[in-house]
Amino acid sequence: MKTNNIIKKLLPGLLPLLIFIIADEFFDTTISIIIAIAVGIVQAIWIFIKERRFDYFVLLDTGLMVLLGSVSLIFHNDTFFKIKPGIIEIILCIMLFFMAFAPNTMLKSMIGKYSITDDFTEQHLSKFRHSLKILAVVFLFHTILVFYSAFYMSKEAWAFISGVLFYLIFAAYTIFEIVKKIIVLKTTEWLPIVDEEGKITGKVIRSEAHKNKMYLHPVVHIHIVNKKGELYLQKRAANKLVMPGKWDTAVGGHIAWGETIEQAIQRETKEELGIELHQVKFLGKYVWESDIERELVYVFISQWNAPIFINPKEVEEGRFWSKKEIKHGKGKGIFTPNFEYEFKQIERFVG
Repeated sequence: MKTNNIIKKLLPGLLPLLIFIIADEFFDTTISIIIAIAVGIVQAIWIFIKERRFDYFVLLDTGLMVLLGSVSLIFHNDTFFKIKPGIIEIILCIMLFFMAFAPNTMLKSMIGKYSITDDFTEQHLSKFRHSLKILAVVFLFHTILVFYSAFYMSKEAWAFISGVLFYLIFAAYTIFEIVKKIIVLKTTEWLPIVDEEGKITGKVIRSEAHKNKMYLHPVVHIHIVNKKGELYLQKRAANKLVMPGKWDTAVGGHIAWGETIEQAIQRETKEELGIELHQVKFLGKYVWESDIERELVYVFISQWNAPIFINPKEVEEGRFWSKKEIKHGKGKGIFTPNFEYEFKQIERFVG
Protein backbone atom coordinates (compact mmCIF):
# COMPACT_ATOMS: atom_id res chain seq x y z
CA MET A 1 0.00 0.00 0.00
CA LYS A 2 3.06 2.27 0.19
CA THR A 3 2.98 2.72 -3.59
CA ASN A 4 -0.54 4.08 -3.22
CA ASN A 5 0.68 6.64 -0.69
CA ILE A 6 3.02 8.15 -3.27
CA ILE A 7 0.31 8.33 -5.92
CA LYS A 8 -2.13 9.85 -3.43
CA LYS A 9 0.34 12.65 -2.83
CA LEU A 10 0.43 13.31 -6.58
CA LEU A 11 -3.33 13.24 -7.18
CA PRO A 12 -3.96 16.81 -5.90
CA GLY A 13 -1.93 18.06 -8.86
CA LEU A 14 -4.65 16.79 -11.21
CA LEU A 15 -7.42 18.70 -9.42
CA PRO A 16 -7.20 21.81 -11.67
CA LEU A 17 -7.79 19.62 -14.73
CA LEU A 18 -10.86 18.06 -13.12
CA ILE A 19 -12.14 21.54 -12.25
CA PHE A 20 -11.63 22.63 -15.86
CA ILE A 21 -13.60 19.65 -17.17
CA ILE A 22 -16.51 20.44 -14.83
CA ALA A 23 -16.40 24.22 -15.46
CA ASP A 24 -16.29 23.72 -19.22
CA GLU A 25 -19.78 22.21 -19.03
CA PHE A 26 -21.15 25.57 -17.81
CA PHE A 27 -18.78 28.25 -19.18
CA ASP A 28 -16.72 28.91 -22.29
CA THR A 29 -13.14 27.66 -22.57
CA THR A 30 -11.50 30.95 -21.49
CA ILE A 31 -13.45 31.22 -18.25
CA SER A 32 -12.98 27.50 -17.55
CA ILE A 33 -9.19 27.81 -17.91
CA ILE A 34 -9.13 30.86 -15.62
CA ILE A 35 -11.18 29.01 -12.98
CA ALA A 36 -8.90 25.96 -13.18
CA ILE A 37 -5.76 28.11 -12.89
CA ALA A 38 -7.25 29.94 -9.91
CA VAL A 39 -7.98 26.61 -8.21
CA GLY A 40 -4.38 25.50 -8.82
CA ILE A 41 -2.98 28.71 -7.32
CA VAL A 42 -5.29 28.54 -4.28
CA GLN A 43 -4.40 24.88 -3.83
CA ALA A 44 -0.65 25.64 -3.90
CA ILE A 45 -1.07 28.48 -1.39
CA TRP A 46 -3.20 26.31 0.91
CA ILE A 47 -0.64 23.49 0.89
CA PHE A 48 2.16 25.96 1.64
CA ILE A 49 0.25 27.51 4.56
CA LYS A 50 -0.80 24.14 5.97
CA GLU A 51 2.40 22.13 5.43
CA ARG A 52 5.06 24.85 4.95
CA ARG A 53 6.18 23.40 1.63
CA PHE A 54 5.72 23.94 -2.08
CA ASP A 55 3.88 21.13 -3.84
CA TYR A 56 5.90 21.08 -7.05
CA PHE A 57 3.47 18.75 -8.78
CA VAL A 58 0.59 21.19 -8.21
CA LEU A 59 2.79 24.07 -9.37
CA LEU A 60 3.85 22.12 -12.48
CA ASP A 61 0.26 21.25 -13.33
CA THR A 62 -0.89 24.85 -12.87
CA GLY A 63 2.05 26.20 -14.84
CA LEU A 64 1.37 23.88 -17.76
CA MET A 65 -2.29 24.88 -17.63
CA VAL A 66 -1.30 28.55 -17.93
CA LEU A 67 1.17 27.84 -20.76
CA LEU A 68 -0.90 25.46 -22.86
CA GLY A 69 -4.14 27.27 -22.10
CA SER A 70 -2.62 30.51 -23.39
CA VAL A 71 -1.35 28.79 -26.54
CA SER A 72 -4.78 27.24 -27.10
CA LEU A 73 -6.50 30.63 -26.81
CA ILE A 74 -3.96 32.43 -29.01
CA PHE A 75 -4.21 29.88 -31.82
CA HIS A 76 -7.87 29.13 -31.21
CA ASN A 77 -7.04 25.41 -31.03
CA ASP A 78 -7.85 23.55 -27.84
CA THR A 79 -5.62 20.60 -28.84
CA PHE A 80 -2.68 22.31 -27.14
CA PHE A 81 -4.60 22.46 -23.90
CA LYS A 82 -5.97 18.93 -24.25
CA ILE A 83 -2.49 17.38 -24.34
CA LYS A 84 -1.64 18.90 -20.93
CA PRO A 85 -2.80 15.88 -18.84
CA GLY A 86 -0.78 13.66 -21.17
CA ILE A 87 2.36 15.72 -20.51
CA ILE A 88 1.72 15.55 -16.76
CA GLU A 89 1.24 11.80 -16.94
CA ILE A 90 4.42 11.33 -18.98
CA ILE A 91 6.29 12.97 -16.12
CA LEU A 92 4.51 10.64 -13.69
CA CYS A 93 5.41 7.58 -15.78
CA ILE A 94 9.07 8.66 -16.00
CA MET A 95 9.16 9.10 -12.24
CA LEU A 96 7.56 5.67 -11.63
CA PHE A 97 9.91 3.88 -14.06
CA PHE A 98 12.91 5.69 -12.57
CA MET A 99 11.94 4.66 -9.04
CA ALA A 100 11.22 1.09 -10.17
CA PHE A 101 14.77 0.62 -11.48
CA ALA A 102 16.70 2.93 -9.12
CA PRO A 103 19.38 1.47 -6.78
CA ASN A 104 18.09 0.53 -3.31
CA THR A 105 19.84 3.42 -1.56
CA MET A 106 18.40 5.96 -4.00
CA LEU A 107 14.93 4.37 -3.83
CA LYS A 108 14.91 4.56 -0.01
CA SER A 109 15.97 8.20 -0.21
CA MET A 110 13.14 9.03 -2.62
CA ILE A 111 10.64 7.17 -0.45
CA GLY A 112 11.74 9.28 2.51
CA LYS A 113 10.92 12.47 0.61
CA TYR A 114 7.28 11.39 0.51
CA SER A 115 7.22 10.97 4.31
CA ILE A 116 6.69 7.24 4.00
CA THR A 117 8.19 4.93 6.60
CA ASP A 118 11.72 3.84 5.68
CA ASP A 119 11.68 0.47 7.48
CA PHE A 120 11.88 -1.30 4.13
CA THR A 121 13.49 -4.75 4.01
CA GLU A 122 14.83 -6.19 0.75
CA GLN A 123 11.57 -8.10 0.39
CA HIS A 124 9.54 -4.90 0.86
CA LEU A 125 11.64 -3.09 -1.76
CA SER A 126 11.18 -5.93 -4.24
CA LYS A 127 7.38 -5.86 -3.84
CA PHE A 128 7.41 -2.06 -3.98
CA ARG A 129 9.34 -2.11 -7.28
CA HIS A 130 6.87 -4.62 -8.70
CA SER A 131 3.95 -2.32 -7.82
CA LEU A 132 5.74 0.66 -9.36
CA LYS A 133 6.28 -1.23 -12.62
CA ILE A 134 2.61 -2.21 -12.79
CA LEU A 135 1.50 1.39 -12.18
CA ALA A 136 3.98 2.76 -14.71
CA VAL A 137 2.75 0.42 -17.45
CA VAL A 138 -0.92 1.11 -16.66
CA PHE A 139 -0.44 4.89 -16.64
CA LEU A 140 1.68 4.74 -19.81
CA PHE A 141 -1.24 3.04 -21.54
CA HIS A 142 -3.55 5.74 -20.17
CA THR A 143 -1.17 8.45 -21.41
CA ILE A 144 -1.35 7.03 -24.94
CA LEU A 145 -5.15 7.14 -24.69
CA VAL A 146 -5.01 10.80 -23.57
CA PHE A 147 -2.91 11.84 -26.57
CA TYR A 148 -5.06 9.80 -28.94
CA SER A 149 -8.28 11.32 -27.56
CA ALA A 150 -6.79 14.84 -27.79
CA PHE A 151 -6.26 14.53 -31.53
CA TYR A 152 -8.85 12.05 -32.77
CA MET A 153 -11.78 11.87 -30.35
CA SER A 154 -14.59 14.16 -29.25
CA LYS A 155 -14.17 16.67 -26.44
CA GLU A 156 -16.49 14.61 -24.24
CA ALA A 157 -14.44 11.46 -24.79
CA TRP A 158 -11.22 13.38 -24.07
CA ALA A 159 -12.73 14.80 -20.87
CA PHE A 160 -13.67 11.32 -19.63
CA ILE A 161 -10.33 9.73 -20.53
CA SER A 162 -8.20 12.57 -19.18
CA GLY A 163 -10.02 13.08 -15.91
CA VAL A 164 -12.54 10.50 -14.76
CA LEU A 165 -10.78 7.49 -16.27
CA PHE A 166 -7.52 8.35 -14.52
CA TYR A 167 -9.23 8.31 -11.13
CA LEU A 168 -11.14 5.14 -12.01
CA ILE A 169 -7.86 3.42 -12.91
CA PHE A 170 -6.30 4.52 -9.65
CA ALA A 171 -9.40 3.44 -7.69
CA ALA A 172 -9.35 0.03 -9.40
CA TYR A 173 -5.67 -0.40 -8.60
CA THR A 174 -6.25 0.61 -4.97
CA ILE A 175 -9.10 -1.90 -4.64
CA PHE A 176 -6.91 -4.58 -6.23
CA GLU A 177 -4.12 -3.89 -3.72
CA ILE A 178 -6.56 -3.98 -0.79
CA VAL A 179 -8.08 -7.29 -1.92
CA LYS A 180 -4.62 -8.76 -2.50
CA LYS A 181 -3.52 -7.66 0.96
CA ILE A 182 -6.62 -9.20 2.56
CA ILE A 183 -5.98 -12.48 0.75
CA VAL A 184 -2.33 -12.46 1.85
CA LEU A 185 -3.30 -11.73 5.45
CA LYS A 186 -5.85 -14.56 5.46
CA THR A 187 -3.38 -17.06 4.01
CA THR A 188 -0.36 -15.95 6.04
CA GLU A 189 0.64 -18.21 8.91
CA TRP A 190 1.25 -16.19 12.08
CA LEU A 191 3.30 -17.40 15.03
CA PRO A 192 3.32 -15.99 18.55
CA ILE A 193 6.44 -14.29 19.86
CA VAL A 194 7.21 -15.31 23.45
CA ASP A 195 9.71 -14.68 26.22
CA GLU A 196 11.75 -17.51 27.75
CA GLU A 197 8.94 -18.26 30.19
CA GLY A 198 6.45 -18.70 27.39
CA LYS A 199 4.55 -15.44 27.85
CA ILE A 200 3.25 -14.08 24.54
CA THR A 201 4.69 -10.66 23.67
CA GLY A 202 3.60 -10.31 20.03
CA LYS A 203 3.25 -12.15 16.75
CA VAL A 204 5.23 -12.61 13.53
CA ILE A 205 4.70 -14.29 10.17
CA ARG A 206 6.29 -17.73 9.91
CA SER A 207 8.76 -16.79 7.16
CA GLU A 208 10.18 -13.97 9.30
CA ALA A 209 10.46 -16.21 12.37
CA HIS A 210 12.52 -18.68 10.35
CA LYS A 211 15.16 -16.14 9.39
CA ASN A 212 15.42 -13.76 12.32
CA LYS A 213 16.73 -14.94 15.68
CA MET A 214 15.24 -11.99 17.52
CA TYR A 215 11.82 -13.68 17.34
CA LEU A 216 11.60 -16.41 19.98
CA HIS A 217 8.63 -18.57 18.96
CA PRO A 218 7.15 -21.69 20.62
CA VAL A 219 7.17 -25.22 19.20
CA VAL A 220 6.09 -28.64 20.44
CA HIS A 221 8.15 -31.85 20.25
CA ILE A 222 6.34 -35.09 21.00
CA HIS A 223 8.35 -38.29 21.48
CA ILE A 224 6.49 -41.55 20.95
CA VAL A 225 7.52 -44.92 22.43
CA ASN A 226 5.90 -48.33 22.01
CA LYS A 227 5.42 -51.06 24.62
CA LYS A 228 8.83 -52.50 23.71
CA GLY A 229 10.46 -49.25 24.75
CA GLU A 230 11.42 -48.35 21.16
CA LEU A 231 11.37 -44.72 20.11
CA TYR A 232 9.59 -43.63 16.95
CA LEU A 233 11.54 -41.18 14.74
CA GLN A 234 10.59 -39.47 11.52
CA LYS A 235 12.90 -38.66 8.63
CA ARG A 236 12.42 -35.04 7.66
CA ALA A 237 11.31 -34.46 4.07
CA ALA A 238 13.97 -33.36 1.60
CA ASN A 239 12.09 -30.11 0.90
CA LYS A 240 12.14 -28.96 4.54
CA LEU A 241 13.79 -25.58 5.13
CA VAL A 242 15.54 -26.79 8.29
CA MET A 243 17.53 -30.07 8.58
CA PRO A 244 16.16 -31.82 5.45
CA GLY A 245 16.70 -35.57 5.27
CA LYS A 246 17.70 -36.02 8.95
CA TRP A 247 15.96 -38.24 11.51
CA ASP A 248 14.10 -36.26 14.12
CA THR A 249 11.55 -36.33 16.93
CA ALA A 250 8.37 -38.26 16.10
CA VAL A 251 6.29 -35.08 15.96
CA GLY A 252 7.44 -31.49 15.89
CA GLY A 253 5.84 -28.24 14.83
CA HIS A 254 5.03 -24.64 15.59
CA ILE A 255 2.33 -23.46 17.92
CA ALA A 256 0.22 -21.19 15.71
CA TRP A 257 -1.08 -17.77 16.73
CA GLY A 258 -4.23 -18.22 18.83
CA GLU A 259 -3.56 -21.91 19.35
CA THR A 260 -2.98 -23.66 22.68
CA ILE A 261 -0.16 -26.11 23.29
CA GLU A 262 -2.68 -28.97 23.50
CA GLN A 263 -4.25 -27.99 20.19
CA ALA A 264 -0.83 -27.79 18.53
CA ILE A 265 0.03 -31.29 19.80
CA GLN A 266 -3.13 -32.81 18.37
CA ARG A 267 -2.91 -30.91 15.08
CA GLU A 268 0.75 -31.70 14.41
CA THR A 269 0.34 -35.36 15.41
CA LYS A 270 -2.65 -35.75 13.10
CA GLU A 271 -0.95 -33.93 10.22
CA GLU A 272 2.34 -35.81 10.38
CA LEU A 273 1.45 -39.29 11.66
CA GLY A 274 -2.30 -39.57 11.14
CA ILE A 275 -2.97 -40.49 14.77
CA GLU A 276 -4.61 -38.94 17.83
CA LEU A 277 -2.71 -39.23 21.09
CA HIS A 278 -4.84 -39.71 24.18
CA GLN A 279 -2.25 -38.92 26.83
CA VAL A 280 0.99 -36.97 26.70
CA LYS A 281 3.45 -36.25 29.49
CA PHE A 282 5.20 -32.89 29.73
CA LEU A 283 8.96 -33.25 30.25
CA GLY A 284 10.01 -29.61 30.22
CA LYS A 285 10.93 -26.71 27.96
CA TYR A 286 14.13 -25.10 26.74
CA VAL A 287 15.36 -22.43 24.31
CA TRP A 288 17.00 -23.78 21.16
CA GLU A 289 19.00 -21.42 18.97
CA SER A 290 20.18 -22.39 15.49
CA ASP A 291 21.95 -20.34 12.84
CA ILE A 292 18.66 -18.89 11.61
CA GLU A 293 16.07 -18.98 14.40
CA ARG A 294 15.27 -19.24 18.13
CA GLU A 295 12.61 -21.59 19.45
CA LEU A 296 11.05 -22.19 22.85
CA VAL A 297 10.65 -25.97 22.72
CA TYR A 298 7.98 -27.73 24.79
CA VAL A 299 8.92 -31.42 25.11
CA PHE A 300 6.34 -34.20 25.59
CA ILE A 301 6.32 -38.00 25.50
CA SER A 302 3.53 -40.48 24.84
CA GLN A 303 3.05 -44.18 24.21
CA TRP A 304 1.52 -45.57 21.01
CA ASN A 305 1.15 -49.20 19.96
CA ALA A 306 -1.24 -48.97 16.99
CA PRO A 307 -0.37 -48.40 13.29
CA ILE A 308 1.05 -45.02 12.23
CA PHE A 309 0.11 -43.41 8.90
CA ILE A 310 2.77 -40.88 7.91
CA ASN A 311 1.93 -37.93 5.70
CA PRO A 312 4.37 -38.05 2.73
CA LYS A 313 4.06 -34.28 2.32
CA GLU A 314 5.39 -33.78 5.85
CA VAL A 315 7.51 -36.85 6.54
CA GLU A 316 9.74 -38.84 4.19
CA GLU A 317 9.60 -42.01 6.30
CA GLY A 318 9.32 -43.16 9.91
CA ARG A 319 10.04 -46.18 12.12
CA PHE A 320 10.73 -47.28 15.68
CA TRP A 321 14.36 -47.27 16.86
CA SER A 322 15.96 -49.15 19.75
CA LYS A 323 18.15 -47.36 22.27
CA LYS A 324 21.16 -49.25 20.92
CA GLU A 325 20.50 -48.05 17.34
CA ILE A 326 20.11 -44.46 18.46
CA LYS A 327 23.30 -44.47 20.54
CA HIS A 328 25.20 -46.02 17.64
CA GLY A 329 24.00 -43.28 15.25
CA LYS A 330 24.57 -40.28 17.52
CA GLY A 331 27.19 -37.79 16.41
CA LYS A 332 27.30 -39.13 12.84
CA GLY A 333 24.98 -36.61 11.18
CA ILE A 334 22.07 -39.04 11.10
CA PHE A 335 19.91 -37.19 13.64
CA THR A 336 19.07 -33.53 14.06
CA PRO A 337 21.04 -31.69 16.77
CA ASN A 338 17.68 -30.96 18.42
CA PHE A 339 16.89 -34.63 18.81
CA GLU A 340 20.33 -35.57 20.10
CA TYR A 341 20.01 -32.85 22.74
CA GLU A 342 16.54 -34.03 23.81
CA PHE A 343 17.51 -37.70 23.84
CA LYS A 344 19.42 -37.03 27.06
CA GLN A 345 16.09 -36.11 28.68
CA ILE A 346 14.06 -39.03 27.34
CA GLU A 347 16.69 -41.79 27.37
CA ARG A 348 15.25 -43.17 30.61
CA PHE A 349 11.95 -43.88 28.84
CA VAL A 350 13.60 -45.87 26.03
CA GLY A 351 14.26 -49.57 26.69
